[in-house]
Amino acid sequence: MYYIEDMGYVYIEPVRSYDIDRVLEIERLCFPVPWSKESFKLEVERNRFAKYLAVKYGGEVIGYGGMWLIIDEAHITNIAIHPDYRRRGLGRALLLSLMEEAIKKGIKSMTLEVRVSNLGAQALYRELDFEDGGIRKGYYADTNEDALIMWNDDIEATLKKKKRD
Repeated sequence: MYYIEDMGYVYIEPVRSYDIDRVLEIERLCFPVPWSKESFKLEVERNRFAKYLAVKYGGEVIGYGGMWLIIDEAHITNIAIHPDYRRRGLGRALLLSLMEEAIKKGIKSMTLEVRVSNLGAQALYRELDFEDGGIRKGYYADTNEDALIMWNDDIEATLKKKKRD
């Protein structure tokens, strides 16, 4: 549970099968090439290496994020906040919650790809100690845009530091 100044309390909890339709709505609002319902169902219901969290406000899903937990690292697959709720700290809260879940599984580092044009997301990731790790040329098929690979090699230290802030 997080307190958001102009909203009150929001809850971050595992995505359930009954949340998938709302997750899909947000996915379609946020990404030019959205994942399919079948992809989300497989991730949430069958992929034992995946963990997906939903941000809920008033009982409604307003954001979600997912990761794959592979050996000793977490790979963020997607993070999205409904456009009506952005710029309030929800993405930050969600990413910190994903870090907490990864640490519970013994994971120490986290990685992700982000569009080189998505400066807002990059700023959030840098605030949470992610560093540039390289470029994936033409990674995004819809525009052939490059992806910036970012890494946080010590998510536990980030959580400790951010809880003091």
